[in-house]
Amino acid sequence: MDPGKISCSICLDLLKDPVTIPCGHSYCMNCIKCHWDGEDQRRIYSCPQCRKEFKPRPGLEKSVMLTELVEDLKKTGLQAAPADHCYAGPEDVACDVCTGRKRKAVKSCLVCLVSYCENHLQPHYDVPGLKKHKLVNPSKNLQQNICARHDEVMKIFCRTDQQFICYLCLMEEHKGHETVPAAAERAEKQKKLQKSRQQIQQRIQDQEKDVKLLQQEVEAINVSADKAVEDSEKIFTELIRLLQERRSYVTQQIRSQQETEVSRVKDVQEKLEQEITELKRKDAKLEQLSHTEDHNQFLLNYPSLPALRESTKYSSINIRPLTHFEDVTAAVSELRDKLQDVLRDTWTNIELKVTEVDVLLSEPKTKAGLLKYSTEITLDPNTVHNMLLLSDGNRKVTRLEQQQSYPDHPDRFIYYAQVLSRESLTGRCYWEVEIRGEGKTTVHVAVSYKNISEGRSDECLFGLDDQSWTLRCDTNSYTFYHNKVKTPVPGPVSSRIGVYLDHRAGILCFYSVSGTMTLLHRVQTRFTQPLYVGIWLLGNKSSVEFIKPK
Repeated sequence: MDPGKISCSICLDLLKDPVTIPCGHSYCMNCIKCHWDGEDQRRIYSCPQCRKEFKPRPGLEKSVMLTELVEDLKKTGLQAAPADHCYAGPEDVACDVCTGRKRKAVKSCLVCLVSYCENHLQPHYDVPGLKKHKLVNPSKNLQQNICARHDEVMKIFCRTDQQFICYLCLMEEHKGHETVPAAAERAEKQKKLQKSRQQIQQRIQDQEKDVKLLQQEVEAINVSADKAVEDSEKIFTELIRLLQERRSYVTQQIRSQQETEVSRVKDVQEKLEQEITELKRKDAKLEQLSHTEDHNQFLLNYPSLPALRESTKYSSINIRPLTHFEDVTAAVSELRDKLQDVLRDTWTNIELKVTEVDVLLSEPKTKAGLLKYSTEITLDPNTVHNMLLLSDGNRKVTRLEQQQSYPDHPDRFIYYAQVLSRESLTGRCYWEVEIRGEGKTTVHVAVSYKNISEGRSDECLFGLDDQSWTLRCDTNSYTFYHNKVKTPVPGPVSSRIGVYLDHRAGILCFYSVSGTMTLLHRVQTRFTQPLYVGIWLLGNKSSVEFIKPK
């Protein structure tokens, strides 16, 4: 026999002094008494399993047959207690019906607001009236469905106050509000949730594709970089080889010329030495003749003396210690200087080409592509000039006719009506501004390094230095300024300006936004610091508002 069939569904143990109540379910006598004692106040007594109600309280008589069955079962040594893993632990939702040691709840009923274990849940599957109840996974928060004021189940959602209410709340403080059944609100929110999930899932798919593309880009970057290094090594090796060849050639030419010149000099030196020897010999004969005492002998030998040849003149001999090849050294030095100039000029270009490598994503060409990088911009109150007023959560700035009183701050503009954003920009960003004004309006939409505001002078004006880039928006025209260079910008005039920034790639684009997107001006440079959005208002009552792009 299955011990569970003669177990008490209240204490979950074998029946003790078993009794059977009018609906046919059996319990321990003490268990059902305790259960009904708790219902004395209502004077309506129910079955813990099927919820059938009795009035008055039924009398209880011990079941002899069940008592004998329990005794027989005990003799077999069988136990009806469930395994420990069926009991509720600290982290589990316990069955609200179990007495004594409670079992784990398997479901919670949103109608009864009670959690049930497997045994006590059975009536919700068997009893027709209970089958319609809404069962959910075990929840510890069932009491949150009870109105704290009226102690009623909250089945209505107030859209006006965005909260759950009960029927009594509907008749009182929420009277006249827009209300719907909680199930209807859930259904509507479920549709939105499903739509959001679809968007998220689509975003996940798109980004997973992007991840794969980026992985391919990583591989391509590595392959390209390895090839560039290999090719550069070959080119530099070739340059070194060419220089070594030229060095060897110059050395060889110098040594060859050295040998030729030394040989020529030695040849002249040898001839001079021979001539000196011959002159010494003649000088010796003349000296001997000059000492002859016999006049006749002297006169006889004198005519036989050879005539002295004219001495060879070497007027080209010019001794210049260590300067014979100085022109060669000068020529090599000139070559070195020229190579240094070439290396300096081309090295800057090489560095620029290396830093210009940008293969992450192409520059967006459509409004949808720009919107992917939409960035919320707010203005910094610490930088705002005292002729400007911030509003709408610091997303709007207006030029006033009277000065405002702002506390002193080292970042505050004090000469011109300018303001910087609170956010620093270092990645890919896109934002739009709406320009409004009465009559002639002039507004500068700029990006700038933070330290431009530290000048506290006319040098901190957007576009007059190398720290800022600005588009001047007049009523009928545009002009771009950077580092005091003025560039007229053609294009359709619109009250809305879009700005795209790719800090890493050094790209800054200004767009005229109306029915279509028109690129007004594109900057390609190298940004060395984080950028901040800047606004400069020249006309009174003019304003600029950062709006959410659509």
